[in-house]
Amino acid sequence: MFIREKRNPSGSVSIQIIEKKKSKYKVVETIGCASDKIEKELLLNKAKKRLQELQPTLFDSLKNRDEREEILGKRVDNINIENDLIVSIGGELIFGKIIKDIGCKEYFKKVKIKKSDKRFEYFKDLIVSRILYSGSKLYFIDYQNIFRKKDISVYSVYRLLDKIFSTQLKEEIEKCIFNHTLKLLNEQLVVSFYDVTTLHFESENEDDLRRVGFSKEGKLNRPQIQLGLLTTLEGYPLAYEVYEGNKFEGHTLIETLENFQKRFDIKSKPIVVADRGMLNNCNLIELDSKGYKYIIGSRIKSLKDSLKEQIANLTVKCNPKMYHPRKVKMHHFFTKIYLVLKEHQLFFSA
Repeated sequence: MFIREKRNPSGSVSIQIIEKKKSKYKVVETIGCASDKIEKELLLNKAKKRLQELQPTLFDSLKNRDEREEILGKRVDNINIENDLIVSIGGELIFGKIIKDIGCKEYFKKVKIKKSDKRFEYFKDLIVSRILYSGSKLYFIDYQNIFRKKDISVYSVYRLLDKIFSTQLKEEIEKCIFNHTLKLLNEQLVVSFYDVTTLHFESENEDDLRRVGFSKEGKLNRPQIQLGLLTTLEGYPLAYEVYEGNKFEGHTLIETLENFQKRFDIKSKPIVVADRGMLNNCNLIELDSKGYKYIIGSRIKSLKDSLKEQIANLTVKCNPKMYHPRKVKMHHFFTKIYLVLKEHQLFFSA
């Protein structure tokens, strides 16, 4: 915002506070109309005070010029620090560094996408904004405009997502993330958790994918999709699959596991952990026939007293030289539970 002196046909001068947004000027407030120099100076001083009220800066509290010079330097009058010039960089510094370390940028060049650097920046900004300012693509545009001072068209974002899908970059990014996750696990994938959630749409129209089904969000009359997610013991995502909204979630498990093993060429099959509703009898038989080990959930009341006692008395030891203590503790814990359940014939494996 700035102060403007507007000359009127009558010869007087109007003192106004103006705001510029997207190359358009808007009158925020008219301070007054002056007919002589003295009145004009009074209105200008009033406008400056009003401008500070409307748009305070970081250094308004430093009334003493010496304090301002000590912080800002000698050329205080030439420094313009306004709220519109402040850019948030905290999220970029932290999450941008993590995305860089994962190394997905190389895959944008690998699939020969035009303007790969610019498109990767959009992709990175989408991830950071989803973490800090979770919402739709339009929310992403708002986040960039408010916090990053970037003017981005939503159609650029849609074109990027279409490009990611059409060039099979999605599969390459998933491989990149999986390889990074495997490094964190010391190349050993022992246990994998699986669960399904539903994502609804506000539209009432269905198609081949968006179908009305059992909604975990309570949106029973809205079309939805189902998202099946595999994670590690530590919660790192491994892979996901999207299914029709009306598909029985128990029928997604085997397909997700097989696609996961095929896509990433998994040599040793992980122990599958899922809730009891997911691991129904048909799935248990199929998992057993395909060589998967798994842990099934069971109500404590239905267990034998001897089994309850064994589980309650489990102890673990950590070797900090091998892995992070928490990872070692959980790994040993699941191993011991596996042995106990196998002994009581509650654990099935090929």
